[in-house]
Amino acid sequence: MKSRKQAKVGGSRTGNRWRLQDAKARLSEVVRHAQQRGPQRVTVHGRDAVVVVRADEFDRMRRPVSGGDIVSALASSPLGDVTIERMTLKSPVRDSGL
Repeated sequence: MKSRKQAKVGGSRTGNRWRLQDAKARLSEVVRHAQQRGPQRVTVHGRDAVVVVRADEFDRMRRPVSGGDIVSALASSPLGDVTIERMTLKSPVRDSGL
């Protein structure tokens, strides 16, 4: 029967993943990596449990998306210069009888 434990190879983390025990022991390093290199995942029993992100990134994710955000994203896309013609259809309006 194969053991489910993974051997440590070259340290206690790979890429942006930290085992919980290592993240607890090296929290300041986890925070520094999150600030400088992006989100850091903390695993429990080999499975992702939480993600440590910069505070401004978290605030941005929590903010509701507005129409202005969509317009800005489309304007900054590679297709931002494409003109889209808006078509309107006129249809008769019924009397509601109220």
